[in-house]
Amino acid sequence: MKKIIIASLAISLAGPVMAQSAAEKSGVNSLIGVAPKTEYFVQEAATSDMFEIESSKLALDRGDAATKTFAQQMVTDHEKTSSEQRAASSELKALISAGKVKAQLASAMTSAQQDMLDKLKGLQGDDFIKQYHSDQESAHEDAVDLFKRYGEGGDNAELKAWAASTRPALAHHLQMAKDLNK
Repeated sequence: MKKIIIASLAISLAGPVMAQSAAEKSGVNSLIGVAPKTEYFVQEAATSDMFEIESSKLALDRGDAATKTFAQQMVTDHEKTSSEQRAASSELKALISAGKVKAQLASAMTSAQQDMLDKLKGLQGDDFIKQYHSDQESAHEDAVDLFKRYGEGGDNAELKAWAASTRPALAHHLQMAKDLNK
């Protein structure tokens, strides 16, 4: 019995150290509402933007009218049109450039996001539209959760405020994506 208690205690004490690696990536932190570390949040926010922009650009060519309208909104909102702003929103880049956030932006999508994009590239017509709608709903659910957790419990005050102020737009995008799936 003592061994079980000691093992449980060791795991619970090690939890915060491991919480931002395996637990964040596996979704455990999301389930229990733990805020991600700043570096992880910045990486995820940036790669999420990249996926939403690139998949939406593809949808501008392959989607129906409703899909194209949604896709254009995603490109506009996530890209904040500027040739230097493709990797993440301009506000996040500004916080990092000003030294208010100590983190590096991701330079590429995650392998899972790249796989989703590659799958979309191989689809046409209704198959493309259904997959794009599903991917956008899923991506925005993840983004809203990520921004909610960081906005409520993040460790960088300015980034925390930015996450909290950005979340309503992401929640609106999520609702738009859900409406497409009806």
